[in-house]
Amino acid sequence: MRTSPDQGAQEEVVKAYRAHLEAMTDGDTEALDDMLDNGFTLTHVTGYVQPKAEWPAQMRAGRFVYHGVAEKEVAVEVAGDAARFVGRIVTDATVYGAHANWRLQLAMDYAREDDTWTALRSVATTW
Repeated sequence: MRTSPDQGAQEEVVKAYRAHLEAMTDGDTEALDDMLDNGFTLTHVTGYVQPKAEWPAQMRAGRFVYHGVAEKEVAVEVAGDAARFVGRIVTDATVYGAHANWRLQLAMDYAREDDTWTALRSVATTW
């Protein structure tokens, strides 16, 4: 059975998202750097909008340590070379010394350049 172009693109976005989560839990800030647009921002549950360079730097400094992620739900909408991803996860993380399981919803915008989906921004909220 063949997949439709939209379904194929949706699967590619989910694959990019899962690679993002894997890089987080591996502490692989170089891989994250490659997956994120230069203008990428991460909006934390506190409302703080963090620029791309700051987040991996804080990971390297041990302020954000991701021990594991359990994916609960994903949804993707693709329109040409743009995609909107919403995923619910439970993240086992230590953030500024506080270790907890964080129930997070990530709303992420992606753009496709050639065959690569790059994250433009991510907004984390709780659920």
